[in-house]
Amino acid sequence: MNQKLVRKRFGQKARARRKMRIRRKVEGTPERPRLSVFRSSRHVYAQIIDDVNGITVASASTLVKGYVRPEGKGKIRDAKAVGALVAKKALEKGIESVVFDRNGCLYHGRVKALAESAREAGLKF
Repeated sequence: MNQKLVRKRFGQKARARRKMRIRRKVEGTPERPRLSVFRSSRHVYAQIIDDVNGITVASASTLVKGYVRPEGKGKIRDAKAVGALVAKKALEKGIESVVFDRNGCLYHGRVKALAESAREAGLKF
């Protein structure tokens, strides 16, 4: 079998295992919803989810209408802007505290940048 294919499949399985391990412990409530982060190869998405009622309270991504691309290039800059945008939307709806769900991704790079930006914008987690 092709080595790249084997490595890719192992990476997907490892991420799925990490995701399940995280989701067993992390649950969003109406008082403290879950901030879920998803990153694709090009874009970053963030949602604030109330798991008890099954609704998305606020969301932001690099594709949403209110998103303004920062100067220069870079996915980390995009992630910082998305983090600030989702925090702004959450604070407008009266949500100050969330639990962070990194969705199986490692906490560095774009995921870390989004989290730190959301903290700087006023969210507590």
